[in-house]
Amino acid sequence: MNEAASIPEACRRTVQRSDSCGFARLLGMRVTAIEGDRVRVAMSTEGMKNGHGTTHGGAIFALADHAFGIAANMEGIDEIAISANIRYLTIPAGETLEAVAYMVSETERTSVYAVDVYSGDRHVASFEGVGFKTGQG
Repeated sequence: MNEAASIPEACRRTVQRSDSCGFARLLGMRVTAIEGDRVRVAMSTEGMKNGHGTTHGGAIFALADHAFGIAANMEGIDEIAISANIRYLTIPAGETLEAVAYMVSETERTSVYAVDVYSGDRHVASFEGVGFKTGQG
């Protein structure tokens, strides 16, 4: 799932750190591409169903939050989340989810990122995360 050619050399350390994260490995999340200001992270939905037989909202949130964290730490300054919210738009239809994260705005100490989660062409969720810059990475 992780295509080395689509990860710029300057971003490889951040991607390696995120891909080796125990939680990301547990859920099978992998960075698939960094394209300009957008970070793409994919995850299989196998084993992540809720009692209704659809993908659990917590799994969708976790994927979006992970993509946000990667995008927020690309510049080499450590950032942590101070708030996050999500809107679930539709039920995922496929076997894989993809989150696309990008910066919306930033100040000297904080940043705002948007993350769109897709199942194929279906827009599943919209996430917004606010990061706090803790210092140099």
